[in-house]
Amino acid sequence: MSEKLKTIKELADELGVSKKKIHYQVSKLDSDLIQKLDGTIYLGNRAIKAIKENIGYVSKTKLDSGAIQNRQHLDSELDTQNTKLIHEKSEQINYLKEQIKNKDNQISVKDEQIKSLVEAQKQ
Repeated sequence: MSEKLKTIKELADELGVSKKKIHYQVSKLDSDLIQKLDGTIYLGNRAIKAIKENIGYVSKTKLDSGAIQNRQHLDSELDTQNTKLIHEKSEQINYLKEQIKNKDNQISVKDEQIKSLVEAQKQ
């Protein structure tokens, strides 16, 4: 037998899915694609291919360069937008800090005026 057989656990680990999900997919396969030995189910290449197709598995090596470039472009746009938002928020924070500083100065002046008025009333 030249093909490498895999157990349900091995395939689940390889694909990053649960054994339960693979068991379900195996239950949908023709029995001629499945081999049982001592109570263990073994899957051949045809069975593995069918399961991968059924769960929508896409190999990482099958990602085309266009998709990668598109993703990089989107990431770049997001980075630009994030940088712009950070800059805008930073400006808003600085403006609000300046406003607080001005209000604190105004309150300090008012406190001095009240203090002067209270002293003038006492006299």
